[in-house]
Amino acid sequence: MLHTLKTTQFLKSDLPTVWQFMSSPHNLARITPKYMGFDIISDPNDTKTMYAGQIIEYYVSPVLGLKMHWVTEITHVVENQYFVDEQRFGPYQLWHHKHFLKEVAGGVEMTDILHYKAPFGIIGKIANALFIKNKINEIFQYRFQKLESIFNHGK
Repeated sequence: MLHTLKTTQFLKSDLPTVWQFMSSPHNLARITPKYMGFDIISDPNDTKTMYAGQIIEYYVSPVLGLKMHWVTEITHVVENQYFVDEQRFGPYQLWHHKHFLKEVAGGVEMTDILHYKAPFGIIGKIANALFIKNKINEIFQYRFQKLESIFNHGK
């Protein structure tokens, strides 16, 4: 079963500034809970700017401190509008994450649409109901709060 999470957030900033922040792979660690141990292991020279076809390799510990290897590809990029990342190797059967930015009065509206599918059939379906869905919501809530702090409260 495919699951979808959609979030929208208003950021008090200009579009180029938000784009620069959101499209930098290195800022992902800033908006990911510290307990997840997010660590990019790709060549730092290849992750300075985002481009279509870019492969980003990292470790993350989403559950019980267990370190997981994850590889994503940036499949689409339209500067100052949107980008898409897709898991190529990692814990999900499917991970497709779209990031949209739109200039609005007083700032930028950012919309994320995540489609994901847990692995292992019925076991994955049960795991999603018991903890995966909650963990993803927790991560996105943390990210929302961090972006509020960075863009809407000047911290």
